[in-house]
Amino acid sequence: MKKVQWNNPVIRWVDERLPVFSYMNAEYNEYPMPKNANYLWSFGGIAGFMLVAMIVTGVLLAMQYTPNVHMAFNSVERIMRDVNSGWLLRYLHANGASMFFIAVYVHMARGMYYGSYKAPRELLWILGVVIMLLMMATAFMGYVLPWGQMSFWGATVITNLFSALPIIGEHIVTWLWGGFSVDNPTLNRFFALHYLLPFVIFGVVILHVVALHEVGSNNPAGIDVKGPQDTVRFHPYMTSKDAFALTCFLIFYSYWVFFNPNALGHADNYIPANPLVTPTHIVPEWYFLPFYAILRSITFKFFWIVPAKLGGVICMFGSIALLALLPWLDTSKVKSARYRPIYKWFFWLLVIDLVGLTYVGGSPAEQPYILIGQICTAYYFLHFLVILPLLGKIEKPLPLPKSISEPVLGAKESA
Repeated sequence: MKKVQWNNPVIRWVDERLPVFSYMNAEYNEYPMPKNANYLWSFGGIAGFMLVAMIVTGVLLAMQYTPNVHMAFNSVERIMRDVNSGWLLRYLHANGASMFFIAVYVHMARGMYYGSYKAPRELLWILGVVIMLLMMATAFMGYVLPWGQMSFWGATVITNLFSALPIIGEHIVTWLWGGFSVDNPTLNRFFALHYLLPFVIFGVVILHVVALHEVGSNNPAGIDVKGPQDTVRFHPYMTSKDAFALTCFLIFYSYWVFFNPNALGHADNYIPANPLVTPTHIVPEWYFLPFYAILRSITFKFFWIVPAKLGGVICMFGSIALLALLPWLDTSKVKSARYRPIYKWFFWLLVIDLVGLTYVGGSPAEQPYILIGQICTAYYFLHFLVILPLLGKIEKPLPLPKSISEPVLGAKESA
């Protein structure tokens, strides 16, 4: 890292002893970005912004929330009715979770389309999957905190899944509950972990960014940077692009907060938790629905030995584990789908498949939704375990450009 000679004496004095300003200059000012990076590359920054927004609003809400089964629901109502701007904080936080997942899902889809998981970015990709897992754990625990009907029964159903694990399953469930049912100890544990995990996510995000800047950013062409002619400075080129993308995203976010704040939630969560009344249809938040559909689609024994419940749990967690193994499952040497005509079609088939799983996950556990879920689940695993490895062997990619500048400026100008 090159040290900068700062004009400001205070900044210069600090930087000589702790070169934080030189580091920021190198990583967020002079950092070379591929000149063909499009607006999909802005979703990483948008996800980072949403993480900070969730932490800030979460800390402010925690000052007013009471993690007790007899007072949690009423404390949330008090935040909405009596705390100054409490309704805004809660809607920003509740809808912010959905916005965070949208940003991360688009960010990961872009990585899959342009092959950003391939060497030398395997660890970068795995850290991204770890971030997604931590987000899921944090979001699930946060969904329990309002202590409405869907909070209580969602916690009961999801934590009970661990009981399917042989030998240790019942012990894990008892540890999660803090007793023998979902009760006050459960709520206290979930509140503590929900408060803690965002800071863990922040730490993993720092590792993710360090790994990114070590290997460099991928680009839509999926080819290596050949020299300075293929890059632009991060500031002002990417910062201005990211600022515009973030502004558009905030307008989208604001629509849900101010005009449709409860659309992404469930009406039953505005009813206080009642262990004696089971909701007709228990569903998680929308961003869990594809994995919930995979869990529910396993209604039969695997190899006539593994029970359906355990098989569903294995498939649900296995569907996420496959994402971490993606750098090794995709055997093609070409990264970008722009130059992989067959892979491009299968990528969009996977997107359609995930939309189908999301729809099935939010539907009742009855026919024909069970059958549709089983077909979509089968294709999901087929895509990663069979189609991707085979495509790398049989697909004939299109000719790659000689440099990033060639498709950007034209072959004559880049020669």
